[in-house]
Amino acid sequence: MTNFYQQDQNLKRVLKSKLSDDFFEWADKELDDFGALCAGEIDERAVHTDREGQPRLIRYDKMGNELSKVWLNEGYQKTIEQTYNTGIVGYVHKEIPALGYKGNYVYSFAQAYLLSHAEAGFYCPVTLTKATAYLIDHYASDELKEKYLPHVLSTGDVELYEGATFLTERQGGSDVGANEVQATPEGDFYRITGEKYFASNAGACGVAMVLARLEGAPEGTKGLSLFLVPWEENRKEGQLRIRRLKDKLGVRAVPSAEVEFEGAKGYLVGEVNHGFYYMIEALNLSRVSNAVASLGIMRRAYLEAKNYAIEREAFGYALVDYPMVRDTLSKLVAKQEVETNATFEVIELMDKVMGLGSNASEKEQLLFRLYVAIMKKETAEQAIHFAHEAIEMHGGNGYIEDFVTPRLLRDAQVLTVWEGTANILGLEVLRLIGKYNIGDIFADEMNSRLASVDGDFGKWIDLVQSEIQSVVNRINTLKEKSHDLQTFYCKQLAEDMARIFESVIALDTASSSERQRAIAEVYMQSNWKQGELEDNPATLIYFEVLVLDKTKVNL
Repeated sequence: MTNFYQQDQNLKRVLKSKLSDDFFEWADKELDDFGALCAGEIDERAVHTDREGQPRLIRYDKMGNELSKVWLNEGYQKTIEQTYNTGIVGYVHKEIPALGYKGNYVYSFAQAYLLSHAEAGFYCPVTLTKATAYLIDHYASDELKEKYLPHVLSTGDVELYEGATFLTERQGGSDVGANEVQATPEGDFYRITGEKYFASNAGACGVAMVLARLEGAPEGTKGLSLFLVPWEENRKEGQLRIRRLKDKLGVRAVPSAEVEFEGAKGYLVGEVNHGFYYMIEALNLSRVSNAVASLGIMRRAYLEAKNYAIEREAFGYALVDYPMVRDTLSKLVAKQEVETNATFEVIELMDKVMGLGSNASEKEQLLFRLYVAIMKKETAEQAIHFAHEAIEMHGGNGYIEDFVTPRLLRDAQVLTVWEGTANILGLEVLRLIGKYNIGDIFADEMNSRLASVDGDFGKWIDLVQSEIQSVVNRINTLKEKSHDLQTFYCKQLAEDMARIFESVIALDTASSSERQRAIAEVYMQSNWKQGELEDNPATLIYFEVLVLDKTKVNL
């Protein structure tokens, strides 16, 4: 593989539809360069980091003095420099010199998508830095912005401070309201004391955004405040230490640690006791990042499966000549491209909802929260499925670490956990239903979009409209049930809403080209008519268009 961007015509189509002409012309060249870098140097270094060059904790120096430093291999540091210098974080918040205006999340996440083909583990620190930049830019004082934001947004012009967001504590996990880390005022700053149990990018970050509780603050999430904690000056003063690095199944490139704060200096960001609400906004950003990382793994898994099937022979034929293999590859590419299209619709809405001076309507804000929850859940689960399919396509080779497929599976597994499990995301959907009646809002939006679909898709439109009504009916029925039963069914509701949302996206884009129509037909049949016996399965009819990139359908 020589260039992940050049191989993805769907991504180009999405970006061309969502960026202005001059922005796309510039981005197209930049992404072409970055796509080659990700498929080349960064991909090669990712193998080394995963196998031999994992982060290591240097606890003490030769004289026995505590250091709490994290060693990162030279190639990893080169990847840091190359990636941040592209503006993957910086150009969301500051002007792109060549254009004379700021970039946006659509462009930033296109970069992230390509990076995740090669190294989803390294993309985690990028996500944390992106969340840190958002929190500082939106809620920090002018003094903190002036001192720290240029470093977090660095594109090579000043020293880079990577970011980190520390929420999780040992006794709480997803129950952030159980957090116990304390903050004590001292002059114009605060002293942070306590432990964060799963702190990713610890030792590599320049600043960490930390949730802590002031004395006398309310219990639960309402009593948490947000603090900016400079890493290096506190480390040198012995006011924070890393107890150990986590030995993780995957995403080994990112150092995840248990961190102890012992009177670390921190600065209040925003208002007292509002920290959790700020972090929830950043969490939505991180969940979108999680979905994009999943899409990158899905695409890489598909490419590995496709290339192997074309090259490998069995029983006198190339694997790709067998109908069951064609079926698998057609389903994978259709699902991946529809989910990419759907996720970038969410990202486009994110630019409106989460931009400075946002003027998004309440409906747009609520739909954004819903889309983030259902798409984070769906893409994370699909990343595991895609990695599994790629391994199966390779047979025994797929299980050998000489191939990338084992790492794809190991890295994909964490994406169902980071930024909220399926249970947590299902509960988010349930909250939106109970508090904002999101079911009706979602149904109205989906039906409105279906009404504007061009082309002869009547049978599919009817089917999706029926499914929309079915979801509304189930939601109304559930509202009368106990809370226990509501939580029991909330994950299934999230899954059904994701399928409906993706189906609407597939049909909405189907008329733009023969390829998009083929994508829609395969996606719809695979998702809604799976298991039905057909003389001419869509996955076989459209295989050459979707997988071999032919321009005509051979009926």
